[in-house]
Amino acid sequence: MADGTKILIVDDQPDNIETIKDILSGSQYALFSATNGKEALEVFKQINPDLVLLDAMMPVMDGFQVARVIKNNPQTQLTPIIMITALDSMQDRVKGLEAGVDDFISRPFNIFELKARIKNLLRLKEAVDDLENAEQVIFSLAKTVEAKDKYTEGHCNRLADLAQTMGRQLNLSEHDLKVLKRGGILHDIGKIAIRDAVLLKPGKLTPEEFEIIKEHPKIGVQICAPLKTLKPVLPVILYHHERYNGSGYPEGLKGEEIPLLARIIGLVDCFDSLTTKRPYRGALSITEALEICEKETAEGLWDPKLFSLFKKIITDPSKNHEILKWYY
Repeated sequence: MADGTKILIVDDQPDNIETIKDILSGSQYALFSATNGKEALEVFKQINPDLVLLDAMMPVMDGFQVARVIKNNPQTQLTPIIMITALDSMQDRVKGLEAGVDDFISRPFNIFELKARIKNLLRLKEAVDDLENAEQVIFSLAKTVEAKDKYTEGHCNRLADLAQTMGRQLNLSEHDLKVLKRGGILHDIGKIAIRDAVLLKPGKLTPEEFEIIKEHPKIGVQICAPLKTLKPVLPVILYHHERYNGSGYPEGLKGEEIPLLARIIGLVDCFDSLTTKRPYRGALSITEALEICEKETAEGLWDPKLFSLFKKIITDPSKNHEILKWYY
C-alpha cells in the first residue's frame, strides 16, 4: 500500500479514536479523525480519504447517515467504509449494508482482524483507482480525436447531454443514462487510428477513403474492450452508424436489431453534425437540420418514434434550455 494512504476515523468517544490510532500508528497511514457525523463529512471533503472507519452510534448524525451521504455521491461512492460497532444484530447489519457500508468489525475487536480488513479494502480501492485511471486515459484519447478537428469542438459533450435528455424522456435507467453519456464521448474514439489526410479531408471522400472511415467503430471497440467497466458502452460504439432501414455499417443491422442506445446516439450525432460548421459547408440552422433528419426518417434511416421525441425536445427550448443553449 502506498505511503500516505489516508484513513478517516470517526467516533464520538475520543478514547476509541486514540486506541485505533495507536493500533495503526506503525502502518505508514496518514490518520485523521472526527468525533461526530457532521464533522466527519467536513473532514472527508477536505482530505478525500482512502478509507473510513466509522462508528455506528453517534449523536446528531449517526454512522448510517454518514455512510449514506458518502455512498450516494458519485464522486465518493467507491470509498470503502468499515463500520466499527457494538451492534451485532442482523437488522443492524442489513441497515449498514443498505447505507453502503463495505465491512463490519464488532466491538471488542481483534487488532489483527482490523488491520487485515483495512489492508484488504485498501488493496481493492487501489485496484479500482487503477481502473479509473485507465478509463481516464481512454476518455482523454476520445478528446484527442475531437481536438484534431477545430470544427468538432464540444461535439462529444453536446452529444452526451442531448442523448441523456432523450434517455430521461424515455424513462431509461440510471445505468442506461450513464452508458449514453459515456457513449456520447467515446463513440468516435476509433477515429484516432484514421490518418488525418482522410479524417480531416475538406472535400468529398473517395469510395476507398470512405471504407477506411467505416472501420472506426470496430477500432473503437478494440480500444475500449480491454476495460470491463466499458463493456456496456461497446454496442453504442460499434453500432452508432447503423441505420433503421439496414443501410448503415458495420453490420447492416435493421430496425430494433440496432440497440436502442446506439439508435439514440446515431440520431443525435447526425443532428449535431448538421448544425456544426464544416470545411465544405456552413452550419445549418435548427430548422434546416430537423428538415433533413425528418426526410431521412421518412426514407427509413432513423427510428421514427425516436425522431418524433427528438423533434419535441429540440423545438422546446423553454423546457430544455441548458441542453439547447449551443443551438439557440
